[in-house]
Amino acid sequence: MKKLIGIVAAFLMLASTAFAETTIKVDGSTTVLPIMQKVVEAYMKAHPDVKISVSGGGSGNGIKALIDGATDIAMASRAMEQKEIDLAKSKGENPVQTVVAIDAIVPVVNPANKLSEITLAQLKDLYTGTITSWKDLGGEGPVVVISRDTSSGTYETWEGLVMKKERVFPGALMQASNGAVVQAVSKNKNALGYVGLGYLDASTKALKVDGVEATAETAKSKKYAISRDLYIYTNGAPAGAVKGLVDFLLGAEGQKLVKEVGFVPLN
Repeated sequence: MKKLIGIVAAFLMLASTAFAETTIKVDGSTTVLPIMQKVVEAYMKAHPDVKISVSGGGSGNGIKALIDGATDIAMASRAMEQKEIDLAKSKGENPVQTVVAIDAIVPVVNPANKLSEITLAQLKDLYTGTITSWKDLGGEGPVVVISRDTSSGTYETWEGLVMKKERVFPGALMQASNGAVVQAVSKNKNALGYVGLGYLDASTKALKVDGVEATAETAKSKKYAISRDLYIYTNGAPAGAVKGLVDFLLGAEGQKLVKEVGFVPLN
């Protein structure tokens, strides 16, 4: 009887270990989120034994979760900072970066806005509160500035490439996701926001920047000024079930899904 109980206990232990190895948690950037959701859906369909949960709370939150050992994969729309890498290593984590796609951050206005293009200098003036009226740009009405919140990788990229490290002024309305920015701009004829390339749709109007339209080609060539790479981070090189998912994402089928959701595949 004792022997039977021992065999059953060993079997249950092996079963629970196998289950843990096929459970993957993904957290982070709302920009990378639609890519990962599409990839995970396809991957789980082909690998029903692998269970994957995906949530988006911003790049900063995903990176924090990785540092704390609370996620297997952190999605990020900006590179980890050295202080974050140092903190991770102090906790026994070893962040490894993988580029998964290319993106462009696109300024968007309400379709009722007559503006069709803008300059980097004008965007900076709008987001520092120097320009407060569309009249200064040939339009009409007050400008309602919409921004991502400070935990967002998109915000940090915007701050670096557009604001040149100046902060977005306090009067901007901060949103927690790309989707929230789209919704806010689509409902306000005076609004100005910015979103990742994959979030462009008919509910908003994309603006050219310095005469260049944001497209897959201009983002990849970096001709479009507000282009960037999109990342995932893992603790060490991807291994086991995580490696299977990452390999799928970087492979032909995964990169095809990157293009389907509106972002730029690597090849």
